[in-house]
Amino acid sequence: MVDLPDARYRVKLIVGLGNPGDKYKGTRHNLGFEVVDEVARRHDLSFSTSPADAVIARETGTSGRLMLAKPLTLMNHSGHAVGGLSRYFDVETSDILVVLDDVNLSLGRLRARPDGSDGGHNGLQSVILSLGTREFPRLRMGVGRGLGQRDLANHVLTRFTDEEVVRVKELIIETADAVELFIKSGITQVMNRFNGLDRATEVMDEEA
Repeated sequence: MVDLPDARYRVKLIVGLGNPGDKYKGTRHNLGFEVVDEVARRHDLSFSTSPADAVIARETGTSGRLMLAKPLTLMNHSGHAVGGLSRYFDVETSDILVVLDDVNLSLGRLRARPDGSDGGHNGLQSVILSLGTREFPRLRMGVGRGLGQRDLANHVLTRFTDEEVVRVKELIIETADAVELFIKSGITQVMNRFNGLDRATEVMDEEA
């Protein structure tokens, strides 16, 4: 039996899902990008090219166990980047954290899971297919379903309203905090700390 590296020293791959290019900046589908950008800012890291279809930012030195990634493919093909990076850098699936938007959660909610289905999210479906497993951690950020019968594919490509921006900025900070905890302590601790929070309900109560 081969011993796995000490969890403290294994690479943690944090992937924010989104669509590359100025056309998609600030849209609901790109919250994953905004979170990894915030984590990179906190660690004073810059993104550069990688051996996969993604840009990455890495810690260097003896504690270089953090890698942030943003796929360069469109959302529906995100798995090409995640699978490529995981294989090239030999990252355990339990050490991959995928950060993504979720229309099935109300705006401002955050949910962490150690595994699960794609929930109708094409980017997450692509990652599952590329890794060949559903057993990897993910952070879902609520963006809501929009008004009435609005087409969800169009909804996720819209930008946030002025009324939503403050809540979204708080969600990005909260999710970046959850990423930091994942890096240090794993997905179980993230679930224990963040899944009980319901920022969306708190905001609604304050406005009532």
